[in-house]
Amino acid sequence: QVQLVESGGGLVQAGDSLRVSCAASGRTFSLYTMGWFRQAPGKEREFVASINWSGGSSDYADSVKGRFAISRDNAKNTVYLKMNSLKPEDTAVYYCAASIYGDYVRNRHGYDYWGQGTQVTVSS
Repeated sequence: QVQLVESGGGLVQAGDSLRVSCAASGRTFSLYTMGWFRQAPGKEREFVASINWSGGSSDYADSVKGRFAISRDNAKNTVYLKMNSLKPEDTAVYYCAASIYGDYVRNRHGYDYWGQGTQVTVSS
């Protein structure tokens, strides 16, 4: 069992940067593929980024590629999402998730554990 707790969300202006974090419980964090998803009001939860167990491979949605960076620190059981050049359309609740097998990382159904989310609001 893994428990995930996100933090670092907030209200920023367009063009600003923000880093959200996800702290995981348990000793097996380093075995999981980790992902970030987001959900805006009235929209489906969508894939943002993922990172494999070692941090050596990552994947991004086209909408954030070049602006967002996912990273992890296995010694701290934490995964990060650094968001640069934020836009109003990035406004959403951001969720981190853990995948045991690391398959279908762009699909929310490929993840086994979820955090409660952190709100990111970007004003224009």
